[in-house]
Amino acid sequence: MSKTINEKLAIVQTKFKSKKSRFNSFGKYNFRSAEDILEATKPYLLELGVTVVISETLIASDPFPILKSTATISDGTNAIHADAIVGIDLDQKGMQMPQKFGSASSYGKKYALGNLFLIDDTQDSDASNSHGKTTGAKKPALSGEALVKAKAAIKSGKFTVADVQKKYDVSPATLKTLK
Repeated sequence: MSKTINEKLAIVQTKFKSKKSRFNSFGKYNFRSAEDILEATKPYLLELGVTVVISETLIASDPFPILKSTATISDGTNAIHADAIVGIDLDQKGMQMPQKFGSASSYGKKYALGNLFLIDDTQDSDASNSHGKTTGAKKPALSGEALVKAKAAIKSGKFTVADVQKKYDVSPATLKTLK
């Protein structure tokens, strides 16, 4: 019996894994991009007989441009869509106009795909990133350059795993790599 589009999407949603392969050196956090998400879906496309596409529409221009990104999974007959809405900051310093639109486009695509595939925001660095602002006693997550340095310090005997856990929030998966 052939699977419905809902069943096919559920398979992707429950089996989907996408690494945070990008590093934001300004904010000091790892993140996944729309390209990372799309790459992670490729094994399912032929297996399930589906396609995934993203479209964008300019839905407003005043007082600033607003893009709607729509991620769609389709089996050729039926389709399921998920949207994300993002504004374009025309006053963003240090960016040329194409970069402002490109940045907003990338962000919209990433969140439309996240909505479609139910990527948990708590697992995404954008959701937990403080962008350099302190939020009380919460420790930063151990990732990126800090993780590399922590591994080296533990290996050299300069610090113990317990020392690192005092300073950083260490996930169970990361803890295994430290030991």
